[in-house]
Amino acid sequence: MSTGYLQSSLERVRTIADFQFFMGAGLWLFPDECTFILSRRGGVRQVLLDTQRLATLRAHDGRLTLGLAGCRRLYEATSAPSFRVVVQQDVASFIADGKNVFAKHVISADTSLLAGDEVIVVDEDGDLLGIGMAHLCGHEMLAFMYGAAVQMRKGVHQDLS
Repeated sequence: MSTGYLQSSLERVRTIADFQFFMGAGLWLFPDECTFILSRRGGVRQVLLDTQRLATLRAHDGRLTLGLAGCRRLYEATSAPSFRVVVQQDVASFIADGKNVFAKHVISADTSLLAGDEVIVVDEDGDLLGIGMAHLCGHEMLAFMYGAAVQMRKGVHQDLS
């Protein structure tokens, strides 16, 4: 694979991250040392750093889904409440195991979150529990007392990727 193609792939995923998260997120998430797993047609499928998956580029909508390694990088690059959903301490171990977050367990949430956004799930102390996709917007997570708020993709206890 040519160096020019690697550079254009890196620029592409950085631009998507800047759009999806915040300006500058692409540089935080994807250092120059990233490697790529490509589709048969040559499009970016996954972004890796060493052997850890930082993100996958979804073909159907062009958005990034973060792996746990990418989640950790976003967690370190941002401060609360950005991209965060805080859950009750008594369910933290279940969430860290990858179980879904229910609205009744949400203590606080970034009110700018929309359904479908990538979210960082933390406990009351701010410790990272995992990464998932919001089923509800931030306001709804706080208002509802039933139903799934976040579909977890990966909990920190599942750190096998």
